[in-house]
Amino acid sequence: MIEINDKHDSKRATFIINLNEGFIMTAPTNVPQPIIIPTAESDRKLMKEVMVSVSNSYTRIEAERDYIKESIECLSEDVGIPKKYLNKMARIFHKNNVDEVVAEIEEIEALIETIK
Repeated sequence: MIEINDKHDSKRATFIINLNEGFIMTAPTNVPQPIIIPTAESDRKLMKEVMVSVSNSYTRIEAERDYIKESIECLSEDVGIPKKYLNKMARIFHKNNVDEVVAEIEEIEALIETIK
């Protein structure tokens, strides 16, 4: 069974193609799909384990964001460079795309010159 969402359909229908049976059904996507509540203990245990793991991941992400923010703030105070420049510098350094950024700025500069 294959689901295809036709974005061009004014009714926003989802087409379900059953290759074994050879028919196509459409169902409006604005109708809520029923949620099947797991009853098997193994499924509930798996869901809990995954939710705990994802939650722990979110906690690590939040901690890393706090670390980045505090590091940039301290560096800004130490060297006297505004945080907005240090944040941009850190992203460029991380992505290793300084040439791309410089080229983009030069293109923007050229565009600005055309309207002066």
